[in-house]
Amino acid sequence: MTNQTVGEIYTCPMHPEVRQDHPGDCPKCGMHLELVNPTLEGPEENTELKNMTQRFWFAAFLTVPLLLIVMGDMLPGMPVSRILPHGIRSWVELLLATPVCLWAAWPFYVRAFQSVVHRSLNMFTLIGLGVSVSFLYSLVAAIFPGLFPVSFRNDKGEVALYFEAAGVIVTLILLGQVLELKARTQTGTAIKKLLGMAAKSARRVSDDGKEEDVPLESVVVGNKLRVRPGEKVPVDGVVLEGKSSVDESMVTGEPIPSEKNPGDKVVGATMNGTGSFLMKAEKVGAETLLSRIVSMVSEAQRSRAPIQKLADTVSGYFVPIVVGLAILTFTVWALWGPDPKMAHGLINAVAVLIIACPCALGLATPMSIMVATGKGATMGVLFKNAEAIETLMKVDTLVVDKTGTLTEGKPKLIAVVPAMGLAEADVLRIAASLEKGSEHPLAAAIVKGGEEKKIEFAKVENFTSITGKGVRGRVDGKDAALGNQALMTDLKVDISAIVAQSEAMRAEGQTVMFLALDGKVAGFLEVADPIKESTPEAIRALHAEGIKIVMLTGDSETTARAVAKTLGLDEVVAGVLPDQKAEKVKKLQAEGKFVAMAGDGINDAPALALAQVGIAMGTGTDVAMESAGVTLVKGDLRGIVKARALSRRTMANIKQNLFFAFFYNAIGVPVAAGVLFPFFGLLLNPIIAAAAMSFSSLSVVMNALRLRKAKI
Repeated sequence: MTNQTVGEIYTCPMHPEVRQDHPGDCPKCGMHLELVNPTLEGPEENTELKNMTQRFWFAAFLTVPLLLIVMGDMLPGMPVSRILPHGIRSWVELLLATPVCLWAAWPFYVRAFQSVVHRSLNMFTLIGLGVSVSFLYSLVAAIFPGLFPVSFRNDKGEVALYFEAAGVIVTLILLGQVLELKARTQTGTAIKKLLGMAAKSARRVSDDGKEEDVPLESVVVGNKLRVRPGEKVPVDGVVLEGKSSVDESMVTGEPIPSEKNPGDKVVGATMNGTGSFLMKAEKVGAETLLSRIVSMVSEAQRSRAPIQKLADTVSGYFVPIVVGLAILTFTVWALWGPDPKMAHGLINAVAVLIIACPCALGLATPMSIMVATGKGATMGVLFKNAEAIETLMKVDTLVVDKTGTLTEGKPKLIAVVPAMGLAEADVLRIAASLEKGSEHPLAAAIVKGGEEKKIEFAKVENFTSITGKGVRGRVDGKDAALGNQALMTDLKVDISAIVAQSEAMRAEGQTVMFLALDGKVAGFLEVADPIKESTPEAIRALHAEGIKIVMLTGDSETTARAVAKTLGLDEVVAGVLPDQKAEKVKKLQAEGKFVAMAGDGINDAPALALAQVGIAMGTGTDVAMESAGVTLVKGDLRGIVKARALSRRTMANIKQNLFFAFFYNAIGVPVAAGVLFPFFGLLLNPIIAAAAMSFSSLSVVMNALRLRKAKI
């Protein structure tokens, strides 16, 4: 999150595949391109909104008198026709309408032309056609009225002019664009709020104890930083000294402050309470959690949901069909309509073009997705793409990892049980020395246990990590191995002498790791990983929604079943390796299940990528977050319940928007074509059509914005 603007990329909210390195309009839909990675230091003013607002007020200033002149004969008092005879009035209308239809409407013509050049017909194709046809017809009729035959003349022998229709259409569409742009800017408020949360500076502490305030951009990994009471944590890191409570609601959605002690992680941009602490910077710049959240939200807002394909398919055929209907409308009225036939045909064809603009159809899905991803970010739920939002509500089976997902992921060494006549300290020394080369949470617990006992770590040679089983190496001249029962089986180590004792501990939900020296069992270590306080509540809530919960773990059968029994899980598969987790997901999918996988480690990544929806714990590894479609910032499974509720609300909102768009066009186009005229004498003036078209687009945007205030 720097103020650097080099390499900026702009894209279209409705067509994210359109990308360029400068501002402009989308060649496919004409919508103004937006910055891919917005910055807080970016331009505060929306240039397109400013431009459209200026054009609107200019058009309105000239269109109001134009409309009064045309409708003057209907107003009480002296009719306008007595003051301005038809010959003079047509020139006054021409003078008022020309700046509106040429300058104010110019962006519409440019976008209409681009749509034809790029063979991507859109709403501006129809607007450009409607306005230009009505204006050019009126222009020729005002200057050369003698060219028009009787079929274009009214009962007074005058050729009807439609300058006011062209002018009011332009004004109303500009008003719709202004209101829509103002509403669309609100969809980016979530990102702006997140960007605004970042600290602007940090208090760096040098090795000699000197403290100085430096810009956030100057902080590098490894710097020691002082966080004083009431200050924002500058970057992601770990507490070295001191303790305090930190408000992390901006990333977790939880209002209760989190207590921080030495060794605890802290997140940049969170608010420190009344305490003071010294921390070490571990992630800075684009690597901080806040920067990654902003990046993920921004990327998700530009992604396309599968349901968008329906709108895209319809829009692809819609504009050519509407143009065809407009031509058909003109032909029918010109041949069989009442006098003046041609004039009626022209005005109804223009009404068809204007009212059928598919803007509402194109906005229906992107607007809801943009608002939903921003809403999710404020709840501590990050969607990687729009597809995850759409599919999460369909999940009927949740596969979960144990360590770090159901449990705290911060195991503690509970006991060391020696064998072969070794001392407890010897077993711990060898085990801790081996595990110092591993990044597994269980390894960290054993190493920390050794440090607390103040043991001297031994040198380890030929260290090897065996995924899902344990570690091996040479310690004190002996071949040492530490791991689960599967590792002991592979190494043909007989553990029968201590199996019964270890099973008793597993039955209590604790993990047992065996130590072997030179092919003989030397003892085992007991590690406990407490279940998260929020997990039981989350499991109950998920079960209430009819979701089957399956736990996959590399831990032993006894330990896994003890945890499953405590939580009331539906199925347990223990002793699995990473590839076997993915196989289980495949098997469930083959049974017709719609599967979500929740995990936090590198070993969960294959299964996360394979599941219909991958859910990563924000407290886990970066690899897991990259593989998943949803990230729970706090690592709390209750976030899945919130995410599913948001998914349901979003899809309902999208369907409402699509209904508005389809229903509006299904009713509006036939009425504009004049199907009600033979029965009720009712015609739809192009002015009313323009107002209705603008209202339909605005209604879709406003309906999407309702998601921001949805209670989830």
